[in-house]
Amino acid sequence: MNSLDQLKQFTTVVADTGDFNSMRAYAPRDATTNPSLILKAVQQDAYKPLFSETVAAHKGKSTSDIVDQILIRFGLEILKIVPGRVSTEVDARLSFDTKATITKARELIALYEQAGIERKRILIKIASTWEGIQAATALEKDGIHCNLTLLFAPVQAAACAEGGITLISPFVGRILDWYKKRDGKDFSPEDDPGVQSVRYIYSYFKNYGYKTEVMGASFRSVAQVLALAGCDLLTISPDLLNQLQSMNDSVERKLQPVTTTQDTLIKLPTDESSFRFSLNDDAMASEKLAEGIRLFAADSRKLDALVNAA
Repeated sequence: MNSLDQLKQFTTVVADTGDFNSMRAYAPRDATTNPSLILKAVQQDAYKPLFSETVAAHKGKSTSDIVDQILIRFGLEILKIVPGRVSTEVDARLSFDTKATITKARELIALYEQAGIERKRILIKIASTWEGIQAATALEKDGIHCNLTLLFAPVQAAACAEGGITLISPFVGRILDWYKKRDGKDFSPEDDPGVQSVRYIYSYFKNYGYKTEVMGASFRSVAQVLALAGCDLLTISPDLLNQLQSMNDSVERKLQPVTTTQDTLIKLPTDESSFRFSLNDDAMASEKLAEGIRLFAADSRKLDALVNAA
């Protein structure tokens, strides 16, 4: 078996792309999107007709409503390809508004259900701010499953687990980027701060028996991916999926689930004041979270502009 097929023995592989045409070659179970990926996709010739048709079909609606229809249209096309779930992201500009995030998530789920898609096949993607985690906790109680993204710190992960959230996406590559810039050096896969962060979170969840799934995201190399073989899920870009599919290197499982709960890891406090202080005290996590929200919000504004110009 090639390295990708070997990885699939230990880990659920997810396609990290808005380009559903490229998904077919890699047979992922799930797919994730974000504003940047959708923006990139709608500017490609292959997807311009889909974009134009969707905008034309909803002329007269607000820009926000039309963008939602575009997100859903991409999600529906992706669900024709993957047998599992698609993650659809709430506008990053709502990252600090719990009530608005809940409202938007319910609107997105309603659009999918109107199209005949069961909510178990949808993950609503929300930034891992305190407000976002509270929104997701409420949504999960209504049977709306969530994927908490832009996750860089253990306290974010712990709060998600306490909230009964379905899935989290720790950002491996962006963590590495921060430490490479700070320290001015490269890291081996075993010393990679992003890899170490996901390994810690995975062990923490298994140790305490949390059901929240861990999905490593934002990879910079195949080496990072393989260093997390055995993680519940890994969302991987088409470029890296292609590399894995072209390789025949032996893949070794690196993460093993713990079947018994033992207090071998200190439990993190997840009340609001502890959460905010811990996140603020982690320069990497607070900087990368803020940067991620800014970048996604900027791409959402660019998508709005494309809709308004169409």
